[in-house]
Amino acid sequence: MANIEPAIFDELKNVLSSFGEKYFIGEELNRPKLTDDLRNYDEALLNKMFEMDFIKEHFIKKAAGQTIFQIEQFEEAVLYNSYWDTSYTKYENRVGLSSGGKFLQDSQDVVLDFPFKDCVLTASMTKEDNDDGYDEAFLNEVIEKDEIDRLFDKKIFVNTERFDNSKITQSSEAKDNRIVSFDKEKDNLIIKGNNLLALHTLKENYKDQVKLIYIDPPYNTGKDSFLYNDKFSRSTWLTFMKNRLETARELLSDDGSIFISIDDKQYAYLRVLCDNIFGESNHLETFHFQVRYTNKSLNERDNFQPVIEYCLAYAKDKNNFKPNKPTVAYDTTKFNLDIKELKSPDKTIEVNGRKVDIFLPSSYEIKKVSDEETNSLSYFKETWVTGSIYSGTGHGQMYQKVVEPRLNEDGYGVLYKIDGLGEDGLGYRYMTGPKKIGAAKGKMYNKIPTAKLEGIKSGTYYKEVPIVNYYDFSPQVGNIRHEGGTAFNSGKKPEKMLKMIIDMATNENDLVLDFHLGSGSTAAAAMKLHRRFIGIEQMDYIKNLVVKRLNNVINGDKTGISSDVNWQGGGSFVYAELFPKNMEYLQDIINANEIEELKLVYERMIQGTADISFRADLNKIDWDEGFDENKRLLVKLLDKNGLYYNYSEIDDANVRDMISDKDYTFNKYFYAKGE
Repeated sequence: MANIEPAIFDELKNVLSSFGEKYFIGEELNRPKLTDDLRNYDEALLNKMFEMDFIKEHFIKKAAGQTIFQIEQFEEAVLYNSYWDTSYTKYENRVGLSSGGKFLQDSQDVVLDFPFKDCVLTASMTKEDNDDGYDEAFLNEVIEKDEIDRLFDKKIFVNTERFDNSKITQSSEAKDNRIVSFDKEKDNLIIKGNNLLALHTLKENYKDQVKLIYIDPPYNTGKDSFLYNDKFSRSTWLTFMKNRLETARELLSDDGSIFISIDDKQYAYLRVLCDNIFGESNHLETFHFQVRYTNKSLNERDNFQPVIEYCLAYAKDKNNFKPNKPTVAYDTTKFNLDIKELKSPDKTIEVNGRKVDIFLPSSYEIKKVSDEETNSLSYFKETWVTGSIYSGTGHGQMYQKVVEPRLNEDGYGVLYKIDGLGEDGLGYRYMTGPKKIGAAKGKMYNKIPTAKLEGIKSGTYYKEVPIVNYYDFSPQVGNIRHEGGTAFNSGKKPEKMLKMIIDMATNENDLVLDFHLGSGSTAAAAMKLHRRFIGIEQMDYIKNLVVKRLNNVINGDKTGISSDVNWQGGGSFVYAELFPKNMEYLQDIINANEIEELKLVYERMIQGTADISFRADLNKIDWDEGFDENKRLLVKLLDKNGLYYNYSEIDDANVRDMISDKDYTFNKYFYAKGE
């Protein structure tokens, strides 16, 4: 559709033309330049803008005797309006993801998702949805910032329950009074409720406390493999992820990290989004996990067989992140050279205050010893002085100062004994220059460092090695149905994969969070590895899957990583639900199968406790519009700020009557440490 310029354009262009070509590219307005000067409060520009009646009427406000130009609102209404679409970028010096003509990182929209299996048309269709012929998907709603007031307030918990194997007990006073007490320093927590709102609920207690976040979010593929549809429009999916990742980042400790599983279709977009949220410099690694056998095709008609999924890893602050790297036994077999000085040095010089003895080829001998002789741990290892050793170490710098400048004078194959170097207790380091004409590389020689020698002799010293970025989990994924003792065969992540991540990024008693908990693999692995955990899931299957699985773990589950870690059972967790308000109406609307059921829900909404959008006129609902349209409309009518009861309402008489004493006390423990 052709763009139509509003009348304001003519007036605006006329005013800006007084600046010559400053705000124009040809006949089109130079929006980046105009935006920058507005945000920099360019006095000449503002004076001209204030002359416009349209600006004075709609974007100039008086407050406390002051005149305010609502620049952001002007940009939103005019500069970012879809009528303004041209071939020029919004900001010439920025590259990033965009949605609705705005950079995603500038967006303050919020996407609430209600991923029930029998979902309806999206509650709020975007332009992208309409253009793409978008039909069934997650039931989601894009909420603008000015519609949000109480949405992110902390919520009331209900249906609280502690699960353990009776060997783990809470205080006798709490147990006698049937109270589910809570200690955030010790207790594990499973929450049923919308994950975005649950994350905000956790902020007061857990801000800067979480060591590791792992999530396996919906991949936005449209495949019904996770007991709900997982297809958004891309911009809505990215906003959905942005909302949650920004909040999750606040929960991470300064040395914390986040790992996100994703497939190849969304990886590139998610990588850019995460670079914006966590900082490109805090990207740790992109792991490649093989999840399918290469010789087992999903569909032989396909041209390609995807066998890899990705896992993006970011630190909150890379400078503080210290991973647990794998260790290997120190390899002593390369310490197999004996160096003998056959006579006195041919020459002695001083370089930078260090004594350097020079041995010509006839004055020394380097001989390889037998494998049996290396067991004495008293011989030398040779190392080429190249690459990072040459350019980034003190030994490399000394090689450049001593060995290289003397090649023309001393010749090839010369041995240099440089005092004051080395960590092997000798007090010197041997180096040799190139051996023959045409060669350019030299070597250095060292014995086993003294700090490591005793540990190596006793078998207690191990060397750290870098973490690889490829792992093959196809055998575990292929047998995933056996893990956890729960019927959730597709969409699970194997415990072995979670163990790799948890071992790398945490230590015992550290806190792990998964806010796309699914079948509970993260919580199960964390419990077996003696980490504390928080899991969030809003699907009704949480009781039949997650709670059941974790009870299996408590009772000594033998699947997954149990044999690897010698799991014998034990542990505990607290289960709690966000107290639903409008959420119950929402579920009833979604579960309705015919228009008469919708009418019954509608009557309950207007007669009961439902919070209705202030913009809604309930008398104008037209049942002749049909089932799907009215289903979507009823969802839209519900005020999303009231999906759950806020904690601030807990002492309201009507709300208090709906909460058991047990749950009331739990909330006091959780938010106010029981006071």
